[in-house]
Amino acid sequence: MKSRSKELIDKAIAATVSAIEVYNKAGFQYRAETFCILAINGWELLIKAKWLNQNDNKIQSIYVKETRRKKDGSKSKKLRIKRTRSGNPFTYSLDYLAKKLIEQGHLEQNAWANIQALLELRDSSVHFYNSSPNFANKLQEIGTASLKNFVSLVEEWFERDLSQFNFYLMPLSFMELPTQTNAIVLNNEQRNFLNYLEQLETGADETDPKYSITVNINVEFTKSKTNDALGVRIVDSSNSNAPAVRITEEDVLKRYPWDYKTFINKCKERYSDFK
Repeated sequence: MKSRSKELIDKAIAATVSAIEVYNKAGFQYRAETFCILAINGWELLIKAKWLNQNDNKIQSIYVKETRRKKDGSKSKKLRIKRTRSGNPFTYSLDYLAKKLIEQGHLEQNAWANIQALLELRDSSVHFYNSSPNFANKLQEIGTASLKNFVSLVEEWFERDLSQFNFYLMPLSFMELPTQTNAIVLNNEQRNFLNYLEQLETGADETDPKYSITVNINVEFTKSKTNDALGVRIVDSSNSNAPAVRITEEDVLKRYPWDYKTFINKCKERYSDFK
């Protein structure tokens, strides 16, 4: 029988995979907004799974408690579980639990800032429209960073490998034809959101390479000689139809910029018992 935290993590992964599948359907209307709703649902389930895991899987740990009122109107010392309109237990919000995990050192500020951006997108989606290329790019940058952070935390918190899933958003350049516009027009709500996002990015922890608020996606179509771009060539000899993968030194340095000394220093900063 699975523990409560494991059940929640399974649901969190399912919600996030569903968000990706909806977003990657190019002709799906309202796909960006639907992605935000499902992605936030995935984050809330993941955060609650972590909180349960930290509290011995006691379901009471995620229930909101409130004080009773005595007959004379004074507050009782006894606490009771707060109930929803249907009578079910009222659970702590994503915001509350995330801040608790930050206080305990389990959640990084960059990851939380990204979740806040997603929350704002979800809450304000009724005001948005998708006619602005600039705004659509921002949506994708936030979503891509969210998936990157989600995969990292699932692995860090629960040692779950998500490589079996395709945790990537289809770049806009593959789904939409380039358009030429003389000006980019934003409504007030979009402009307010972009200003809010800029504030989040300004407060980002630049020393944290693992978690991001936004991730830029650059797709380039180039015509060059194979020898000019070839650094390492990897071929699956067991499958003649498998495509060859070419990796240049520049590609490696972009992905792994630390030298040995920097790596050791970062480990010492992160782990108190690292020698």
